[in-house]
Amino acid sequence: MPTVPISMRKLKEILRLKYGVGLSHRQIGRSLAISPSVVSRYANRAAQLGIKQWPLPTGWDDTKLKHAFLQTQVKMKKHSLPDWATVHRELRNKCVTLQLLWEEYCERNPGGFYSYNHYCRMYREWLKTTSPSMRQVHKAGEKLFVDYCGPIVGVTDPETGEIRTAQVIVAVLGASSYTWAEATWSQQLEDWVMSHVRCFQWLGGVPELVVPDNLKSATSRACKYDPDVNPTYQQMLEHYNVAVLPARPRKPKDKAKAEVGVQVVERWIMARIRHEIFYSLASLNQRIRELLERLNNKIMQKLGYSRAELFIQLDKPALKPLPEASYSYTLVKKVRVHADYHVEIDKHYYSVPCSLLGQQLEAWISGELVRLFNQGQEVAVHPRKRTYGYSTRNEHMPEAHRQHATWTPERLLEWAGHIGSETHSYVLHILNSRPHPEQSYRFCLGLLNLHKKYSKARLNAACARALKTKVWRLSGIKSILEKGLDKQPVQDPKPDLLSTMEHENVRGSEYYH
Repeated sequence: MPTVPISMRKLKEILRLKYGVGLSHRQIGRSLAISPSVVSRYANRAAQLGIKQWPLPTGWDDTKLKHAFLQTQVKMKKHSLPDWATVHRELRNKCVTLQLLWEEYCERNPGGFYSYNHYCRMYREWLKTTSPSMRQVHKAGEKLFVDYCGPIVGVTDPETGEIRTAQVIVAVLGASSYTWAEATWSQQLEDWVMSHVRCFQWLGGVPELVVPDNLKSATSRACKYDPDVNPTYQQMLEHYNVAVLPARPRKPKDKAKAEVGVQVVERWIMARIRHEIFYSLASLNQRIRELLERLNNKIMQKLGYSRAELFIQLDKPALKPLPEASYSYTLVKKVRVHADYHVEIDKHYYSVPCSLLGQQLEAWISGELVRLFNQGQEVAVHPRKRTYGYSTRNEHMPEAHRQHATWTPERLLEWAGHIGSETHSYVLHILNSRPHPEQSYRFCLGLLNLHKKYSKARLNAACARALKTKVWRLSGIKSILEKGLDKQPVQDPKPDLLSTMEHENVRGSEYYH
């Protein structure tokens, strides 16, 4: 395995792109900004472990993957470097290939040599230092380049006259230059993700790779060598079984096709609508679609074909089919388990198993569900709620809380009624005296269980005395029973002293029915 382990997310992405998408090791390396030889090592290790499918077999959580893949380190040997100037000169002969030169290099260095993939990668890196530019050739159905236009478009509110600005996103297929565009209100995550969904639907299929710019909605951390893809964006791409290859910072050639496409849209579409007034985002997008059709059917002078013709000939047959299940926007974020074994999402609290206290989980938040994951394993699912409150599942509670949760005010009052009317009145008062009835459950359970020691009749009489003498503590009830005061008559208090039992802010028994 490599000396410096890769991240868990990148390891799982290697396995997904190999077994789920079917990309080559070279394509996976380009997508994840790592060496193809590194991809090969992890793929070989997966084969040794019997992993040859995606999704992963049952039982392969993050902990097991880390132990199997990321904790074994082997020092890499240093091998003799080829003479790249000689290699470059030899390649001018049309009969000579890199494969042949690599085989000759291996024969000259039997004691140690680089793999063919590593050899080719080092040559390309050397070539960049000598050649200022390189013509890019895109394969059919391979890449979709995505970026935003610089100029914005105004949308006027027909009632107030207020002008709101809209962003225009552009996507271009590499082989045919077939272009798609639409206007959205922002470049925020949801608009960014759902624009991709609508683009895939418009194309009628999906490419192998998406090449976005390094905006925040695409990459959580922009880096020349190891960018972190936004987890919400990646979750959507996984749904469509597409890999992502973020453009490197300050490397415009990585997304040259997108920049040309943006320029074409700005000149062909946005320049034409600069004097037009739009009263809704829908009307603006309708106008963009009209001009897009004209743009894609326009003959390109140097090629003699239109973008639409090249799309039908090249890209469309090579696109992968859309998945059968439609995509629903799902926000992916990190959450921390609180001391009450709940996580907070938009002011609502969802329970997880109490054994996960203090741990960081990954939440998948869709319009209907909240799914929570720990180390890649789903640990809780709740219906999505958009109001303040708690969603708690009994199986997530500690045993003591679980037993407590089975009690309700109705059950407590019913039990008290079986003991006697005075006990019922006393329990009702206790429930009403606390801001939340749940705060008095322990008191009521302790009170009602006294009948086992003193009988129902004595407990009912003790409650009657406590009501008249305003004893509202459990210790007071116990004292009455221990001293036998429940057997002695008590003088009725003045009527005004009992008036506090009936008040507009005190819940009556009907509140619990």
